[in-house]
Amino acid sequence: MTTISTPPAAGPAPADGGGASSAALPAETFRAVFRAHPAGVAVVALVDDGCPVGFTATSVISVSAEPPLLAFSLASTSSSWPAVSRARTLTVSFLADHQDDVSARFATSGIDRFAAGGWSTLPTGEPVIDGAISWVRAEVLERTAVGGSYLVTVLALESSVVEQRASETARPLVYHDRRYHRIGDHTAL
Repeated sequence: MTTISTPPAAGPAPADGGGASSAALPAETFRAVFRAHPAGVAVVALVDDGCPVGFTATSVISVSAEPPLLAFSLASTSSSWPAVSRARTLTVSFLADHQDDVSARFATSGIDRFAAGGWSTLPTGEPVIDGAISWVRAEVLERTAVGGSYLVTVLALESSVVEQRASETARPLVYHDRRYHRIGDHTAL
């Protein structure tokens, strides 16, 4: 089932379902909360009208293992939204800690994000980022309007995880306080 709806008008929804509502946090305060919360970095990619489309996402979450569902959010004003609104399938490539340049490229507006290479096409047609720690190919189930964004829920169909070698461990790229970070054994508790 695919659901697409128009984003509601800006403003907080009443907590009690009635006319009363609490004052929402100012946008800058809310952003500060999430700057202090580290997030993994991924590239969401798909093919739209024969052309690859992709963007950086730090909002990817695991929703359920059975069935295998994940989700991400995307602003309704994003240049990638029209393609995502039509997509049946897409990929999510979870970036390795050496791919900060890839993340920055896919977060940049107004450029051909695929021109520099570093990606491959699956037999089913979707792009994946070369060197990513893992990727998931997924079917789009729902696109739910939330504020000025959409929450996109997808069903994982297939995946690949980079094989770990004893001498080198693939580590995820992390975004925290507007900067990229690497985690390692020294950060383990």
